[in-house]
Amino acid sequence: MKRRKLYDFGTIRSKTMVLSKLAGGAIVLFYLVTEELPVGRELSFWIWFVLLIAVVMTVDYLLGKLISKPLGRINDTAGQMARLDHTAHCDVNTRDEFGELSRSLNTMFSNLQNALQKLEEANARLENDVEQERILLEQRKELTDSLSHEMKTPLGLIRAYAEGLNEETDPEKRQRYIDSILNATERMDHIIVSLLDLSALESGASKLSEERFEFIELVETAAGRLILDAPESDYRFYYELPDEKVFVTADRQRMEQVLTNLIGNAKKYVLRGGEIRLAVNLDRDELRFSVYNDCASISDQDISKIWRKFYRCPDNKCEGSGLGLAIVDWILSKYQVDYGVRNVDKGVEFFFRFPILL
Repeated sequence: MKRRKLYDFGTIRSKTMVLSKLAGGAIVLFYLVTEELPVGRELSFWIWFVLLIAVVMTVDYLLGKLISKPLGRINDTAGQMARLDHTAHCDVNTRDEFGELSRSLNTMFSNLQNALQKLEEANARLENDVEQERILLEQRKELTDSLSHEMKTPLGLIRAYAEGLNEETDPEKRQRYIDSILNATERMDHIIVSLLDLSALESGASKLSEERFEFIELVETAAGRLILDAPESDYRFYYELPDEKVFVTADRQRMEQVLTNLIGNAKKYVLRGGEIRLAVNLDRDELRFSVYNDCASISDQDISKIWRKFYRCPDNKCEGSGLGLAIVDWILSKYQVDYGVRNVDKGVEFFFRFPILL
């Protein structure tokens, strides 16, 4: 059982009461002492009066220290807290009501700051969710519009050749119509697959993984599949690769997609009888991949647009879906590496740099 104190001297009320009683007792004591002094009555009164003034000033000083000063600090701190000044802190450390009030204010303001921080975080998450929803809606609309636009040409070809196939009796022409329909169908399939892949990357539905793999082997695989296995093509192919193994950490499948799109783009637009040159050069802690092809130069105005979705060259002779370089742009930008395209003598070079594992 907790024992109660007969008198608690830790409260403001008890301190002021004790101070007032001591002051009253001192005044009475000084009066009695001055009355016994061997001096005249008038002089003894003035001595008592001076002592009275001293007692009053002492009491005023002590009251200021006990009440006015801590109360002023509490008031100032409360004003700071009302203005949500994050530096606000009440430093009244007494064991009375003012000290308790100071600690309560600090606790309350700390809880308020935590609540406001959680509210800001919740608002930020809400804003982010709203922004994500807006982006998804825009991406869905863009996907629908893009598909509608890109499907018009192959669908028109399929319809025209299907109508011609229905009326044509010549076997050779019928076969050409069938081949044209199959080509248009293949183009539609490539556009849909590429656009869905890019949309998955942009929306975050598809994530980049991390694995360690040998980069030169990946380059040889991509180049061999696209170029070396097509000897009937009318171009000359040269390559420059380091003899040693070069390891990187990245998403192997996506990096193969980057190489395939860049090499395939060079193959697609190389001039008849022209050159394709592929190179991987090592520079301390990074590699530089480049693929060059003989072709017409790209204007400064168009070179800034070449990474956009569905980009078409001005002469409208570009083949493909216009999505390959957009996918390359998204993947390489996520790795925050240096990449680009530049006009060189007689052609165009695409390149990128990538950190290697030493």
